[in-house]
Amino acid sequence: MSLMAAVDASVKVAGLQDLTLHRSVSSIPFAGRYRLIDFPLSNIVNADINSVGIFASAPFASLIDHIGVGKSWDLDRRKEGLFFLPTSHQNGGIATVGSFRDFEEHLQFFEKSRQTHVVVTSSFVVGQLDYKEMLAHHLASGKDITEAVGATGSLKSYILSRKLMLELIRSYREKRILSVEDLVNLKKAPYTYGVYEYKGYFAIIDSVQQYFKESLGLLDENNRRLLFLPQAPIYTKVKDEPPTRYLDGSSVSMTMIANGSTILGSVKNSVISRAVTVGINAKLDKCVIMQKCNIEENCELAYVIADKDVHIEKGVRLTGTQEQPIVLRKGERVTKEDSR
Repeated sequence: MSLMAAVDASVKVAGLQDLTLHRSVSSIPFAGRYRLIDFPLSNIVNADINSVGIFASAPFASLIDHIGVGKSWDLDRRKEGLFFLPTSHQNGGIATVGSFRDFEEHLQFFEKSRQTHVVVTSSFVVGQLDYKEMLAHHLASGKDITEAVGATGSLKSYILSRKLMLELIRSYREKRILSVEDLVNLKKAPYTYGVYEYKGYFAIIDSVQQYFKESLGLLDENNRRLLFLPQAPIYTKVKDEPPTRYLDGSSVSMTMIANGSTILGSVKNSVISRAVTVGINAKLDKCVIMQKCNIEENCELAYVIADKDVHIEKGVRLTGTQEQPIVLRKGERVTKEDSR
């Protein structure tokens, strides 16, 4: 494969601030058992790309813990494989994908590669992009840069030659361009620009509202079928946990539940991550509950996003809306006095 990959995991996404106080956008949990980074990484390895650089800004402890050396994606190799390339800036970089400043800090990643072309992608677009097909389209078009687009706009993925990438990294200050996305948006001369039309399922996670909408959107079987393709699996870090237990008195409908949870109450129209406990007579409707949350008895939650390790004490009642879901931050403890 003549394609290498640069995953921009440092993009600053202001709309996700409540979920990124202690993690990068790329490591936000999604669809119960995955992180957002899993989707672009899986697209990459499904295209037989084995030289992958992840450009990340702090805080990235959770991202490192999740991806490790890339074993879950078969990228733990003696030659090439996965490269974790931290950037010098803190708390997110610029707001566009493919920062030349970040690439300049790790110029050798591009200089030493044997591949002729580079795919640059974000870590917050969920979909099933076929980079083999996109590269073939790019080469046939004769354009300098090809952008993947869906029905509603850019999918934040770009293909260009490695030679052009090195030229851009070395001249971005003079040309006054910030990133690959910035260059494509400005359509700077003398380069030529093409598009690759992607017609499959995708979701751009760029705000809490969009995160909530797209999370619950996966309760639609058609969306799941389009995202989780048998011929192009989505890989993630393996967690050896027991199956979820549904105890007497529990009731579950229209819900995705990962392994390791214990359900004693009622859950509907929700997404439940690993190792979550839902207590006796608790009622959840249209909620996104992340790993290791504990929801005690007699709670009533609707339109709530509970980040990892949230503890909700008995009798709490929280009701948000589709447009403004209530967000409980990582590790928060909610008491009955906090009900709203």
